[in-house]
Amino acid sequence: MELSWRQPPAVSQRITAEVIAMDLDEGRVRLSMAATGNPELWAFLRSLHRGEILSGTVTAIERFGVFVALDDGPDHPVFPGVGFITIPELSWRHFEAASDVVQVGQHILCVFLQFDTWNGEARLSLRATQPDAFQAFVDGIAVGQTLRGKVTKLVPFGVFVQVTGGIEGLVHLRELASMPPDTPESVVQVGDEVSVVVTEIDREKRRLALSRRQASPSADLR
Repeated sequence: MELSWRQPPAVSQRITAEVIAMDLDEGRVRLSMAATGNPELWAFLRSLHRGEILSGTVTAIERFGVFVALDDGPDHPVFPGVGFITIPELSWRHFEAASDVVQVGQHILCVFLQFDTWNGEARLSLRATQPDAFQAFVDGIAVGQTLRGKVTKLVPFGVFVQVTGGIEGLVHLRELASMPPDTPESVVQVGDEVSVVVTEIDREKRRLALSRRQASPSADLR
């Protein structure tokens, strides 16, 4: 059962709640007091359709996502906006912080994904309004092709190499040199320009696997 955002009920207290879901297999009914206490909000959220384009203003940026006050939507009784964008739905490209993509006060267009009945909010996607640069890029390359790129990040299991604007691939530690190094720092540093061979393209997970070793068979430690 979903409780009211304002005051949870006491034991034996009589309440009014709305059925929002049923599980016939488990014999369970999901109720919401928040729904009955905020009929305008619930009516608005129920009127939305997946894929619908909505407009609004960014009202708050948190580490877990971005709140959006929708132009045609009501106020939320708790949150700074009835719309919410999770971090993965902000952009197709890699970014360090949500503020790299949007700013408070910015007016944006988003795609409606679903009605979050637990929080009483519209889950939105900003990246769905943008072309996916990764898919466009891999349309023009193939496994076995050699690319040039810049090392952008070192991690214990390898390095990330940017092969074009915003598109990065992973060179696993074993693919860094002819003799697998103990650490990536012994082979490359952030900012180095390297040649890499495409070893795998995963469109569904949007991942690119690369090999420096195959591009330079004589590649060795620094």
